[in-house]
Amino acid sequence: MLQTSSLKLAFFLFITTSFSSCGLLNKTNKVEETKEVEPKEELVIQEVKEEEPKLVIPTLVEMKTTMGSVKIRLYEGTPLHQENFAKLIDQNYYDSLLFHRVIKDFMIQGGDPNSKNAPVGTRLGNGGPNYTIPAEIKQEYFHKKGALCAARQGDNVNPEQRSSGSQFYFVTGAVYSEGDLKQMEDRINQQAKAGLIRKFWAAPENKEIADLYAKCKRENKTDSLNLLQTQVTKSEYAKYVPYKFTEEQIKTYTTIGGTPFLDNNYTVFGEVVEGLDIIDQIGKVATQGERPVEDVKILSIKILE
Repeated sequence: MLQTSSLKLAFFLFITTSFSSCGLLNKTNKVEETKEVEPKEELVIQEVKEEEPKLVIPTLVEMKTTMGSVKIRLYEGTPLHQENFAKLIDQNYYDSLLFHRVIKDFMIQGGDPNSKNAPVGTRLGNGGPNYTIPAEIKQEYFHKKGALCAARQGDNVNPEQRSSGSQFYFVTGAVYSEGDLKQMEDRINQQAKAGLIRKFWAAPENKEIADLYAKCKRENKTDSLNLLQTQVTKSEYAKYVPYKFTEEQIKTYTTIGGTPFLDNNYTVFGEVVEGLDIIDQIGKVATQGERPVEDVKILSIKILE
């Protein structure tokens, strides 16, 4: 009996040892060795960025056209327009664009990117970058002959009088009498007052009264409409300071000329200081509609100082 038990024990030990050596024991009984892995030291490469060259804000630029060159002094008192013009010059934005709109004794207009290589008959004047510039309208910068001004959309869709991102015009204009200027003052003041009312109705803070006005209009409540209009007009007109031409403007418009009726409505941001005869020549070219029959191109604009 003892012998048999010893044999059974020996056989059990043999089988267990054999299974163990083959790795077939229950995995729950097997303790795996865990090694602590040290974190690898990462090689951090710091990217050295080259500093972008600072934009040079010019005060004097030269515009070369197919009819000659003009030098333009940019006004430092209109920094938003000055900087935007510099940015576009830096991008060669104006190279090969046309003076697409010429009206004798009034102005010549360019800066529409759609005018580059535009076939005859192409409708132009609506192109530009996807932004506008806040108005910088100042009385000391006025529409004398040779003034560089920003084009823009009309007051009905642009009550803030924001400027086009790229389109501009040079004033050619005409000479006016003091009587003419008095009539223009009246017109400018009428336009300005109408602009105040448009701005009032477009302002978000006046939405409640604008909604009330619209409701009265839908319901044909004429008395309420008239009352609202009277109240708004009286309130806005009370804030208005009438526009009056300065002595410098009167002297300039009655001798050199310009387009005084545009004052207080468009941003003037520079003036021609050399090559005014070139502006005159462009202003007299033959046109089909308002576009010159023969293309007048801006070849390039470069910063002089």
